[in-house]
Amino acid sequence: MVDNPGASASTDDGSIKEQDRLLPIANVSRIMKQTLPTNAKISKEAKETMQECVSEFISFVTGEASEKCKKERRKTVNGDDICWALAALGFDDYAGPLKRYLQRYRELEGDRVLNQEKAGNTEENDEPSSCRGSQPRN
Repeated sequence: MVDNPGASASTDDGSIKEQDRLLPIANVSRIMKQTLPTNAKISKEAKETMQECVSEFISFVTGEASEKCKKERRKTVNGDDICWALAALGFDDYAGPLKRYLQRYRELEGDRVLNQEKAGNTEENDEPSSCRGSQPRN
């Protein structure tokens, strides 16, 4: 019987499997290829090195954001926490653009929800003519 069913990403000795610790190499490779000329090649070593770096960077920033949440007795890390962590760790060049992106995302998400609500209300109010009460004909 398993003592901790949520620990499936761990090995028997308690360490985390490499495949669960790192971003998928195919995703990393695809992002790398997007910034290179079409005829450029990327070595396996370069892909694996970048995979390690970006995974470590994400863990580093997320860990800082998580510590902030713990101090504030919150369980959920949000986008503002990530922006704060980037700035706190000296990545101001990234924190600013990410804050703007997050603000724009929230605006668009709010617009999407409003449009869905309007569409739902319109569907409720737009009864087909066969559902309306019939008027006597003269």
